[in-house]
Amino acid sequence: MAAFLSSIYLWIKAVHLIAVIAWMAGIFYLPRLYVYHAERAAPGSELSETFKEMERKLLRVIMNPAMIAAWIFGLAMLAVIGWDGFWASGWLQAKIALVVVMTGFHHTLASWRKDFAADANRRPGRHYRIANEFPTLLMAAIVILAIVEPF
Repeated sequence: MAAFLSSIYLWIKAVHLIAVIAWMAGIFYLPRLYVYHAERAAPGSELSETFKEMERKLLRVIMNPAMIAAWIFGLAMLAVIGWDGFWASGWLQAKIALVVVMTGFHHTLASWRKDFAADANRRPGRHYRIANEFPTLLMAAIVILAIVEPF
């Protein structure tokens, strides 16, 4: 299996990167939708229902599949380098730890979506504006670790 994965490594890497880009696009956009939803749409209004549908589709149709694909193809790349390569690469361990944190943030966004879906949001738009900065910082650290491999 490792030989096969090695032979298609660049394809795995390309699909991984495509999935990460799609995932990050959603992670950047969903909190922005929450800002508008919290600030401009009264619970139960037609606009609120529109936001609910947009948020649901973004999460379920784009973000969830992209996150799953990013993990699958990332783990496939890890299978090529093997566990010895993983334990020898501190940068890779740190990167994966930050991806786990990003995954946790993804699940937090999903939880917030459920609050909006139930017309139970109690957070102001400012909360979502601040939360929108978190994935940017994570992404910057992840990219630096992956490209620079500082340790």
